[in-house]
Amino acid sequence: MLRLGAGDVSDPSDSLCSPLGLTTHHSPRTTYNNSMRVKAITAWQVRIPLCKPIQHASHTRTETDNVVVRVILDDGSEGFGEGVPREYVTGETIESALALLKQSDLAAQLDDCRDFNWAIGMVERLRLAPIPGDERGCMGNGARCALELALLDAYGKHFREPVSAVTPRLAPDLFEPREHVRYSTAITSSDGFWLRIAAWKMWIYNFHQLKVKVGIEGQNDVDRLGSIRWRVGQGMDIRIDANEAWTPDNAVAKILELKPFDITSVEQPIPHEKVGALREIRKAVGVPIMHDESLCGMIDAERAVADQTCDLFNIRLSKCGGFIASLRLAQIAKKHNLGYQLGCQVGETAILSAAGRHFASSVKDIRYVEGSYDSHLVREYLSTENITFGWGGWAPALAGPGLGITIDPDALRRVAIRSEVLLG
Repeated sequence: MLRLGAGDVSDPSDSLCSPLGLTTHHSPRTTYNNSMRVKAITAWQVRIPLCKPIQHASHTRTETDNVVVRVILDDGSEGFGEGVPREYVTGETIESALALLKQSDLAAQLDDCRDFNWAIGMVERLRLAPIPGDERGCMGNGARCALELALLDAYGKHFREPVSAVTPRLAPDLFEPREHVRYSTAITSSDGFWLRIAAWKMWIYNFHQLKVKVGIEGQNDVDRLGSIRWRVGQGMDIRIDANEAWTPDNAVAKILELKPFDITSVEQPIPHEKVGALREIRKAVGVPIMHDESLCGMIDAERAVADQTCDLFNIRLSKCGGFIASLRLAQIAKKHNLGYQLGCQVGETAILSAAGRHFASSVKDIRYVEGSYDSHLVREYLSTENITFGWGGWAPALAGPGLGITIDPDALRRVAIRSEVLLG
């Protein structure tokens, strides 16, 4: 098996190193019952081309710059994590995420872990360097997600535990294992003829839930929703996402004109800076409101509960700071009788797709599940396995240790722009 790592210390000639620090080698023998420490951490900026341009009201994207982190344990076990910094969501850039990881004192916080429970506790306690002006506590979430997933993947492989095993240990109140996950789908900026084709495809492919991006300049949302509803039928659950396109003054009218199409929720109708207005908007429209850009961490969640500004949380692993932080947000939602969806971000590779699969296959009562678009959206999904959802949005749970995927070293080399050694 080909892996990225530090090489087999018993046979140095077995390694082939590149200028970016990627190494191909055979998997070393591993012992699972001994204490284990992190030996090395490397972070990469990767640039992933998309299969097609993706547009919504806030942004148009043809490629994505992500952070990939690799952790190597003393025994050679490797783990990979991914974060997707978005300045217009959490205030992060690829540069700030890499700089934050480099500035953080990781070595002092990484313990010798004698079992998977110990590793989970260490990961949850891990703190990155403070960020001036980060009042919402979210400007390092993409970086933290990448590091956290890499650690859980590495220790999961060493102790032979899947990442989904984190859920019953930290959030037994949410734990409900399932063998398959059903994903929803999305229509972004399609209009006219291509909108009709997209709607037919969703119906033929037998999806049961559909998100439609609205509020895009130059498009008539009433006509678009009418065309979609006619083609997918009344049995399809349709929700809309405005990506902050509307204002407190026009949001009620915009939602009410789309309400006749039986929409089941409205995601982020107004900018986060005006989020307080959603309390009255909720009362006026009678359609569940979902926070996305306004739900990036625990501070946002507590404010949403106190101010009664939403009915649902859009929990995205990178945006919210990783698997563990996302579990905590789902617990808050559950405690206060709010719903939650598992969201995704444009340009996620198989690393985040796999993490999302572990979340969705172990957490109960997720209203909508997004993600695993891999081969439909990105030209390089980085794993040797294709974990893209199948017919009807169905996909199996991942049963292997860690994230349950194997990173393709050649694919990572193709998309790597630069690397930073964080430890070792």
